[in-house]
Parts: sequence; structure tokens; C-alpha cells
Amino acid sequence: MSLLCETPHPSRRAMLMTGGALFAWAYLPRFARAADNRDPRLIVIVLRGALDGLSAVGPVGDPDYAGLHGDIALSLTGPHAALPLDGFFAVNPAMPVFARLFRDKQAAVVHAAATGYRERSHFDGQDVLESGYAGPGHVATGWLNRALVSLPAGARVATLSGLAVGPSTPLVIRGAAPVLGWAPQSLPAPASDLAARVLDLYQHRDPALAVALQKGLDADRMALDDQMGPKAMNPKGGLDSAAGMRQAAQGAAKLIAADDGPRVAALAFDGWDTHVNEGGATGRLATLLGGLDGAFEEFEKGLGERWKDTAIVAITEFGRTAQINGTVGTDHGTGTVVLLAGGAIKGGRVIADWPGLKPAQLHEQRDLAPTSDVRGVLKGLLADQFGLSAAVLSDKVFPESSAVKPMTNLIV
Repeated sequence: MSLLCETPHPSRRAMLMTGGALFAWAYLPRFARAADNRDPRLIVIVLRGALDGLSAVGPVGDPDYAGLHGDIALSLTGPHAALPLDGFFAVNPAMPVFARLFRDKQAAVVHAAATGYRERSHFDGQDVLESGYAGPGHVATGWLNRALVSLPAGARVATLSGLAVGPSTPLVIRGAAPVLGWAPQSLPAPASDLAARVLDLYQHRDPALAVALQKGLDADRMALDDQMGPKAMNPKGGLDSAAGMRQAAQGAAKLIAADDGPRVAALAFDGWDTHVNEGGATGRLATLLGGLDGAFEEFEKGLGERWKDTAIVAITEFGRTAQINGTVGTDHGTGTVVLLAGGAIKGGRVIADWPGLKPAQLHEQRDLAPTSDVRGVLKGLLADQFGLSAAVLSDKVFPESSAVKPMTNLIV
């Protein structure tokens, strides 16, 4: 991890000296305001393990859906009824916040989506998803970091920096641009390392602020101990749990909402590989979707006024099989969903060129056939949020992808 710092101006210095310092170290990179008074933010959530898009957002209007997806198919009736989005699609009942945002036109779905990868290896699929290349094997940098590096001079984001949330920096945001790291379930290691470097810098530039930062960090750790007991440093579970997802989003929102905080963030949530006892409206998948829904809610609450300029995108390496297997789960598939949320999203829409679920319409007669490219969605978000050109997106951010056009009208 690298850190780009500057000396705080007096008002920010006063804020840091009077407030808690747990997140203060991440406020230091400086960002410029947009010329059009927008202050755009982009949050990327990687769902590792492959998401069953047919049980996340079910095509309840497709006559072949219920019979094909079996016991884990969503239904508009019964004790765990799905939440209708339009006359054809419904979202899993574990996601009431997403359903509300959809009604408020602050959330959208891109269905039957996939990267250009057509095999079924998690390792290679995640490599392609996060590197932004057409095939596996390019693991040095991620597309989100290359997007930061490619921002034109004088663009909305003046100082290039991003936030990585997780026990290690997700590939999607690795690269030349500085990245701030934060791991919610093992806070002392990355936070202490990063804070130590900041404290060392300010012991030379501003000793009084260094003392305030140290006292704030100590106070915050004591508060965590008081609130959660001896397990405070692993308070709510990992990022494959509902509580962990919510906690990660809550902490990240505090950083991203700050005037001088990072405008771009990447989070990686694990555990989406549902081969056995997946469940549909209830069960393991619903629990995970509830955690993701909680993360959306924490971002909405924590970002406050910044929510209106924020776009969140949740992506996964590939989908899962359309037909359930013998252990009431699903195996590695192809087409899935991309979930979009945020005040900047032009929502209230399920964007889909629906391929159908008859045997002849399935990819290799087993998977939801992809009709949208995930890279097109990501290109559209980067173009509209940060002004990156189609040429830069195709050549540098997603190399050799000129045939994949940016999806338009994703941002208000």
C-alpha cells in the first residue's frame, strides 16, 4: 500500500484535533471539486464466488423459470414472496433496501451480463473481472486503478487515490495510483501501519496534530474494547458474513464521505460459491444478499449529502447454472446480474435483452446466456462519473475492448 499526504489546512486540522482519529488517516488525500458542482464517487463491490443472478433477481415472468430453477426459484406468492421490480423481474426478499432504492429510481439491474470469460474457473474468472483484460493471466494491475491513473489533468479528481477494503488489496484497485487500505475485521494491522506512517510524517511537520492523532487512535481502540469486549479487533465476522459486509460498508462510508476522502473505493465480499444448499428466498444465498443489502443501506446512511453523487456497482466473476444440482445448489455458470445503486444512478430499470430460459436458449444448454458485457457497464459508469473517453477506456482501462461500447444513461 502507498499513501499520499499533505499538510491539513487549519479547518481540517481543528476537525482532526477535536474528533476521533480512527479514520483520520484516510482523510489526507486532497480532491478537487467538479466544475459542475458534482463531487462524484464510485464504489465497486466484488462478490467473489459467482452470484446466482436468477435467485438474486428472478425473471418471474418467464414461463420456464420456475420449472428450471426448481426449489430456489423466486415467487411473487407465498410466505417469502419476492419483491417485484417491474412486470417481469423481482428481487430476492432479502433485499428490501435495494427494492426501495429501485422504487426511488436510485437502483438498477443489468441482467444476463457477463465478462468476456466463458470458462468456469473462479481463479481465472476473478482475474478477468478485476484485471479488466479479455482473458486471464494479467494480474499486475486492476482496471479501477488504471482508470485513476488515466484521469485527465484538471478532471474532477485532482489527486489520484483510492480506498481498498478487505484483508488484502483487491486486484481491481491495485496498480500505480496510491491506495489506502482498511480491513474492518483486523483493524490494528493495516490501520496501525498506515497511521504510523502518517504519524511519523506529522511528528516532523505538525507535532501537535501528531499527538492528537495518536490520542484519537488510542481512544477509538479503547471504545471498541468497551463496546465489544476482547474480540473487538475481530468484531463482527469476516467479509463473507452479513454483519461483516455491513460493517465494511459502514467504515468505508465514513472515509468516502469526508471532504478530503477518497472518491473511489473497492470492496471484496467472499462466500458466494453456492454449490450446496443454496436456498432461494431463504437460506444461505438470502443471508448473503441480506448482507449486501445492508451494505447498500450503510452507504446510503453514511454518505449523507454525498449519496446524491455516488454510484455503487456490485459485480461477480460469472453466474451459476440455471438448473439446480443434486445438492439443491448451483454450479459454475455464465450470465448473472450487475447491481447498481446510489443517488447518481438513473434507476428504476432492469436493463436486459432477455435471452430466454428454454433449453435451446441457454448457454451450452446449462447457463443463462449473456447478452450484456460487464465491461460495457463499467465503461459507462467511468465515462459518466469521471469523464474518461471511449478511447482511453478501450485502450488503457480495459485493453483491447474497442468492440465493447460504454453503456449509456446509467448516471442521472
